[in-house]
Amino acid sequence: MRLSPELPADPPATGVDAATGAGAVLPLRGSGLTIRRAGRTLLDRVDIAVEPGPLTVIMGPNGAGKSLLLRVLATLVRPDEGIVTWAGTLPDRARAPRLGFVFQKPVMLRRSAIENVRYALKVAGVPRAERDRRAAEALAAAGLERLAASPARVLSGGEQQRLAIARALAVRPEVLLLDEPTANLDPGATQAIEAQVAAAHRAGTKVVFVTHDIGQARRLADEVVFVHHGRIAERAPAGRFFTEPSSEAAIAFTEGRLLP
Repeated sequence: MRLSPELPADPPATGVDAATGAGAVLPLRGSGLTIRRAGRTLLDRVDIAVEPGPLTVIMGPNGAGKSLLLRVLATLVRPDEGIVTWAGTLPDRARAPRLGFVFQKPVMLRRSAIENVRYALKVAGVPRAERDRRAAEALAAAGLERLAASPARVLSGGEQQRLAIARALAVRPEVLLLDEPTANLDPGATQAIEAQVAAAHRAGTKVVFVTHDIGQARRLADEVVFVHHGRIAERAPAGRFFTEPSSEAAIAFTEGRLLP
């Protein structure tokens, strides 16, 4: 994962993880996050804390700022104002493997499916002797073992996305951020990815999942962060959010009405 070049390179000396040798990233916090582009405010003084535990769904209408917020938390985009911290300190490259990021459109290397996973493990600093085993385990968990030798770029869209998630999970991240990973996929592929994400959550990975699909949010979320006009309009446990949303924007969205 690419980190901004201005970020410090030295990790904190606490919370070392046995699998990657890197420190913790949770809680993942953003304070006063603001982004402006072409005279528009895309994120407006957002404060957010991502804690271990519940599967968090960030939802809202298209253009609300959901994906942008996720990228800022991952340090893929630098805010004009505000600060992001990982486990109380500034982000750094040494902890990057502890944070997995899956884009809406899978990014595949020009190599086989299993070599995509092996490469991610290599970059994360996993010893060579472990890479084959962990890559094979990741593909098997994603139901892709039969495609291990296939060129990643000839897989179907759903298979590529499952591979992207498997590649991210093989590194054993503390938190997995997913930016609308099922957009434009058919129901079968969507179901497979949702099952893969739910299994990762059950195994202890903190999952933050961006979607504008209300049905998907209902299926996956333990808690909902609702974003509208670049602000967090509401945050609540999923059960309460879907039965008793408290903000006017969330009420309109859950009722299927168009939001200005």
